[in-house]
Amino acid sequence: MDALRADLSVPLRAFRLELELEVGRETVALVGPSGAGKTTVLRAIAGLAPGRVRLGAEDWTALPPEQRSVGFVFQDYALFPHLSVEKNVAFGGEVGDLLDRLGIAGLRRARPRELSGGERQRVALARALARKPKVLLLDEPTAALDPHTRGAVRAELRALLRELALPTLLVTHDFEDAAALADRVGVLVDGRLRQLATARELVARPADPYVASFAGGNLVPGHARSTGDGLTEVRLEDGTLVYSTDAGTGEVAIVVYPWEISLSREAPLDSALNHVRAPIASLTAVGSRARVRVGPLVAEVTGASIERLGLAEGDEVVATFKATGTRLVPAR
Repeated sequence: MDALRADLSVPLRAFRLELELEVGRETVALVGPSGAGKTTVLRAIAGLAPGRVRLGAEDWTALPPEQRSVGFVFQDYALFPHLSVEKNVAFGGEVGDLLDRLGIAGLRRARPRELSGGERQRVALARALARKPKVLLLDEPTAALDPHTRGAVRAELRALLRELALPTLLVTHDFEDAAALADRVGVLVDGRLRQLATARELVARPADPYVASFAGGNLVPGHARSTGDGLTEVRLEDGTLVYSTDAGTGEVAIVVYPWEISLSREAPLDSALNHVRAPIASLTAVGSRARVRVGPLVAEVTGASIERLGLAEGDEVVATFKATGTRLVPAR
C-alpha cells in the first residue's frame, strides 16, 4: 500500500497552515482546538483546498476531487435524506457486501431519519468505502453520537480501520477518540504540528504544556532546581515543594495525570515523595469514578475510595503522587 504524503501551506483567517505529513498503512489522528486547521488538512487531501499531495508515485496536486481515490466521511455524515440506505451507499460506488460487512443489511430500505447515530455513521462509512478508496478521511467521526453510543461505535470503528489497513487520517477535538482509534496522534495548534507520536508517548513525554494539557494532564507552574541526587525539586507558586525524576531548571510546569494521584486524609507513609494538601474545591462523580479538585490538581479516583474516606467538598485532603509520575515541560 502506497503512503500518503501532504505538504501544505494554506492561508487561513488568523494564521497560515504549515504542515508536512506522511501516513502509511495506519490511522493518524489530528487533534487540537477548534480553528487549528485540522479540517483544512482533510479538505486539501480531498482536493477541496490547495496543497501538494502525493499517494506513492501518484501526484494528486493538480487532480480535481473526483479523480482522487479518497473516501470522505463528513462530521454530520451528509446522507441524502430522500434516499434509502442502499441508495445512499450506491451513490458512492459499488455496494457489494458493504451492508453485510458493516451490519446494516437489515436497514437497506430505511431512510436516514429512521436511523440511530451509530447506524448513520455506518452508512456514511459504507458510502465512503463504496468508492474503493486508497485513502480514508474522517472528520470528527464520533462527534454526532451521544455519550452512551460513542464507546461502542468507537470500538467498532477501530476494528474496521485495522481491518482496512488504508492510509487513514481523522480529525477530532477529543483526545480519547484519538487515543482509541489512531496508531499515531498529531497535536495541531494554530496551523503548526506541536508533536506527532503514539498516544502513550504523548502522555509520557509531552513536548510542551499544550500537548500535556490536551492529553489530560494537570499543569502546575513552578521553579525547578537540581537536588544533585537524581531528582529535580520544583517549588510551586504556593511554596509547596514537589519532586520529579525529569531534569529541569528555571521556570517549568509540572505535569501529573489525574489517575496517578491518590487521595488521603493524611500523607501516607510510602515511597511517594509528592504531597499537596488543600481543601476539596469540587467533587464530580463520573460513572464509577470521581474527579476531585484539590488545590491546583484534579485527581481521578474510584467512587469506593470517596465513600471509604467519607470525602465531601470543603474537606482538607492530601493529594499524593510519585516523582516518577511527575513530568516536567518548559514553561510557555
